[in-house]
Amino acid sequence: MWGWFGGNAAQARKDAPKKAILQLRQQLDMLKKRETHLENQMSEQDAIARKNISTNKAVARTALKRKKAHEQTLEQTSQQITMLENQIYSIEAANINQETLNAMKNAGKAMKDIHGNLNIDKVDQIMHVPLLLFARRRNRLTVCCREELTEQKELANEIGNAIANGPQTGEPIDEAELEDELAAIEQEQLDEKMLKTGTVPVLPTGPNGEGELFLYKSSDPYANEL
Repeated sequence: MWGWFGGNAAQARKDAPKKAILQLRQQLDMLKKRETHLENQMSEQDAIARKNISTNKAVARTALKRKKAHEQTLEQTSQQITMLENQIYSIEAANINQETLNAMKNAGKAMKDIHGNLNIDKVDQIMHVPLLLFARRRNRLTVCCREELTEQKELANEIGNAIANGPQTGEPIDEAELEDELAAIEQEQLDEKMLKTGTVPVLPTGPNGEGELFLYKSSDPYANEL
């Protein structure tokens, strides 16, 4: 009876990470649906504001207020989504470390059981190897196994320390680098828009001999593609 209850408790501990991840993913799905709904609401209120900006400013102002309220809620929801994603990653990483450690323990036990069944007399009878020669080979085998077990033990300690210290996070995002990337993307879109419209900046010579910047659209259809 005690073993039965103990087995249930062990199984419950084993299933706890999976259950936690399942609950987190369900909550994450709900938050993502809410995020999409809020984005749609913001777009709808923005359209109402633009439609009434000239004819009914009161309606436009109310729509903008609602849009701002949805925007604040959306920001909070996005933060909650990020938090849940980080928690899911942490639990999955810790669970993988634990499973790896358990597998290593089982492997070490299996090796011990295999070596424990070795008997010099039995091997000598089967292999017809002289006792002294087998003893030498057994000593070499023992040394090799000890080295491998020591290596496995050190690796198990490293995994145990990783589990105790929690998952290591990456380096913080460089905000300046992120802004530069955003600016580059924005510039690419601007360049594509200029190429599609067939306008290019030119610098003709003005009356005073200095270049003046303006947009020139060529009448040659092939020139605009350059």
